[in-house]
Amino acid sequence: MTEPDASPRRRQRAVSRAAGRHRGGLDDAFSGTVEALGALAYDGAKVSASVVDTSTGHAVLAIDDRVVLPVAGVGRLLLLIEVAAQLEEGALHGDRLQRMARDTATGPGLWQFLQEPTLQVSDLATLVGATADAWATNALLSTVGIDAVRVRAEGLGIDRSAVIDRVRDRRGPDDAPDSAVAAVRELSWLMRGLALGDVVDDATSNRVLGWLSLGMDMSLVAGAFGLDPLAHRALDHGLQSVAVTGSGPGVRSETGVLRGPERSVSYAVSVSFDDATMHQRLAVIDALRAMGADILDAVHA
Repeated sequence: MTEPDASPRRRQRAVSRAAGRHRGGLDDAFSGTVEALGALAYDGAKVSASVVDTSTGHAVLAIDDRVVLPVAGVGRLLLLIEVAAQLEEGALHGDRLQRMARDTATGPGLWQFLQEPTLQVSDLATLVGATADAWATNALLSTVGIDAVRVRAEGLGIDRSAVIDRVRDRRGPDDAPDSAVAAVRELSWLMRGLALGDVVDDATSNRVLGWLSLGMDMSLVAGAFGLDPLAHRALDHGLQSVAVTGSGPGVRSETGVLRGPERSVSYAVSVSFDDATMHQRLAVIDALRAMGADILDAVHA
């Protein structure tokens, strides 16, 4: 895939794009996003956002997009890319993975509530894409390995985003502070690459998009798109959305791509905040919905 941080020349082109993000056209459509996220930053949150025109690669919006922040479940994007690539390469086949005690975590997902103790790799990837399934995530991560996920990401030019730990119920002083960290610039370009079939190859990209298109969480940015959260794979009023969310204590993050009647945009946003009160949490969710509203307008413009 074409990744802007892969070479000095590409980095220079990326800087030029980002520097022009306040020019006319689509760039002006994100004033609501800038205001909403700016208010969070003023209150002490760490905020990072990126929006890219999927067709042209033009950076429509860039707010501290190189800053590395925790992204919680969004890290499964990197895991699923590695799983899909290994399936295409034949390193993984129709393997059935056993539900193991080491993989348990009372986080999101369905496998912990199912009677079936073994599932095929592709079925586990479906659960991860649809529900961010904690047990399935850990089972796949144990199978392919964190190192393989890292190497694959680096091969794609991704050097600021990584899966750094398994899903855990509690994080002690010896554990990583989150399961994944990322720079939103890289996430939005990854989603663009998937949409264009450029992540590893077309078959791998399509596998990953297929899993992620089942995502049921539309509580953040994609909540502004007006789509059915349980069934949005087909075009609906000219819209098609693929989104990956991450939620944890003091973390709300999302990356995705929205195809609309006029254009498609790829986006990513992450907010790290003081989650001391419900008011603070709802303020973050409202800001991300405001970004979603601007994205919705952009694909109709």
